[in-house]
Amino acid sequence: MSTWRGAPRDALRRGRTTVMRARGKPGRGGSGTAGSSVKAVDRLCFSCTFNEIINEVLIKVHACGVNPVETYIRSGTYARKPALPYTPGSDVAGVIESVGEHVTAFKKGDRVFTLETLSGGYAEYAVAAASRVFPLPDKLDFRQGAAIGVPYFTAYRALFQKGCAKAGESVLVHGASGGVGLAACQIARACGLKVLGTAGTEEGMNVILRNGAHQAFNHRDPNYTERIKECTGPEGVDIIIEMLSNVNLDADLQLLSRAGRVMVVGCRGRIEINPRDTMSKESSIIGVSLFLATEEERRECATAVLDGIEAGWLKPVVGLEYPLEKVAKAHEDIICSSGARGKMVLLL
Repeated sequence: MSTWRGAPRDALRRGRTTVMRARGKPGRGGSGTAGSSVKAVDRLCFSCTFNEIINEVLIKVHACGVNPVETYIRSGTYARKPALPYTPGSDVAGVIESVGEHVTAFKKGDRVFTLETLSGGYAEYAVAAASRVFPLPDKLDFRQGAAIGVPYFTAYRALFQKGCAKAGESVLVHGASGGVGLAACQIARACGLKVLGTAGTEEGMNVILRNGAHQAFNHRDPNYTERIKECTGPEGVDIIIEMLSNVNLDADLQLLSRAGRVMVVGCRGRIEINPRDTMSKESSIIGVSLFLATEEERRECATAVLDGIEAGWLKPVVGLEYPLEKVAKAHEDIICSSGARGKMVLLL
């Protein structure tokens, strides 16, 4: 029989319940996948019970990041359907309450952040596999800790594991003022790339410039792609990190350099492109999914992220904050808001 160290097992047997109420309309912008409308939900109740736990930790949640994909999973429109009952939330930051009997890397009282959870992060407590938990240095608060996991691991995967970025190349972060976008700007700048970013507001552009971008462009300006071309010259841009490919992919192909690549991080529908545009420059369109990363790739991401925190250039930017009881409003706003300004988080 496996046991927990640091807290009674009945803390888990009780389970947890999250209640959400949401009314919303389809929105635009940001990252994710098709079917992004916030569907009407009157009441969703989630409860989890754990019996045999060996390599997991129990975390007292102080903050949890909100990702667009969680709205799609909740509404049933995402390709990857979770087992029910389901509580959203991957990016938890908090304090270890107890650990499974085989866990040696953490102890009760440790400050941590997660890449994913087993029980869901929209709750007072969350269970996570120890391999998906990382130490949160004192220099970062819990809100920032909740802005690390999915955004920074996704950004690193897009740039290096899938995009094969190299120092001296140029990267355009198309939709750079959200969690993944700002993470991509910081990582790319620290690794010696020339960083261009777009946002939909003046405030968003200023946030981008403060977080690694050499130049920022307003993607609501009808002529912004021409301004990007003026900046890059005839060579074009080597890599594009694309958050809304169903809107921007055709234009992206016109901005690429020879052998350039578009990394599709987000998509909310279909788009028509001319495949000849890839032939003329031997360019590539590559999908990015953190869910498909191998254990080795996750460890590589973790090393890069923890090194960035230690070096001081990885500084998560927190945007809108909501109490847990306003999570339905957060889900509506992450889809329908006019422009992001950092990572959206729930506070507990």
